[in-house]
Amino acid sequence: MQKEVYKRHINNYSNHWWFQARKKIIEAIIKKNILKKNISILDFGSGSGVNVNMLSKYGHVNIYEPHLVTRNYLRKKFNSKKYSVLKEYTKKKFDLILLADVLEHIKNDKKIIQSLSKNLKNNGLILITVPAYKILFSKKDLILGHYRRYSKIEILNLFRNFKTVRLTFFNSILFFPISFIILFFKFLKIDFIDEVEKSPNKIVNFILFKIFTIEKRLINHCNLPFGISMLGLFQKR
Repeated sequence: MQKEVYKRHINNYSNHWWFQARKKIIEAIIKKNILKKNISILDFGSGSGVNVNMLSKYGHVNIYEPHLVTRNYLRKKFNSKKYSVLKEYTKKKFDLILLADVLEHIKNDKKIIQSLSKNLKNNGLILITVPAYKILFSKKDLILGHYRRYSKIEILNLFRNFKTVRLTFFNSILFFPISFIILFFKFLKIDFIDEVEKSPNKIVNFILFKIFTIEKRLINHCNLPFGISMLGLFQKR
């Protein structure tokens, strides 16, 4: 990921409609499927830690971020006994591992899932979100350091040694306008990364957040048939 885009991306976590609404949807899945209290959690590829405070409601949060600068930032931000910022995670075991839009940044995603499975306790869970639909892969993905967007079949194959608890699309209500914009700019070969990465004005940001979070209620009752992203919850056999 280009440095300036990465910094802007990190700064946007705190108020951007996408990151905040995604956090609500992740929490809805955790609430419905995690019955134990005080679990051990690994937030793998935490970024700026947008999900950390939410995760801390359910147990001790271990934060792993491979980028040194970001890791130092996280140590300052989460300076409390409720959290541990890890330089390495391989010797620990967890009840829940979260990878929120992380797998698409990893060249060998199969290897990292095989590795992380060893860090799960018996019946432990991996919760992922990833971008969906290969046809939507654009210059934006390349600049953000994405290797791919996923299909359902690819996700199921990646987690074939796990029990699939949930696999659903999300960001479905806004699917058609967002897809149109991506494909339109892709067809014209226009770079629109600056516009996408900027936080919209407060009113637009609030409206988009409210529209997106409607899915928090829907996703608790059914799997959504299409969407810009996918969410999967997988249990270690």
